[in-house]
Amino acid sequence: MRTRTALAALLLALATLTSACGKSPAEKQADCQKALTKTATKTNRPEACKDLSQDDYETLLMAWAMKNAVDEMPKADRDLLDYSDDGELNDSISGN
Repeated sequence: MRTRTALAALLLALATLTSACGKSPAEKQADCQKALTKTATKTNRPEACKDLSQDDYETLLMAWAMKNAVDEMPKADRDLLDYSDDGELNDSISGN
């Protein structure tokens, strides 16, 4: 009886340790977002993005590209996208 209890406790401890070692999907996406640069493409993923599905990676890449495209626009062009016309996008286009 003690052997079974000890074995069950050991298996439970191992399962807990192995599940705690990996990153959550949200943590993987956050790491990927930080790693995205102008060199990232659909086929040239940063190392931090390797564990994401193709759909998740492409979604993050598109969001990054849109944000940077808007950020690089001249202020006058950004104001055309801005409903409030206060120099900020205020969620009118970028969602940030």
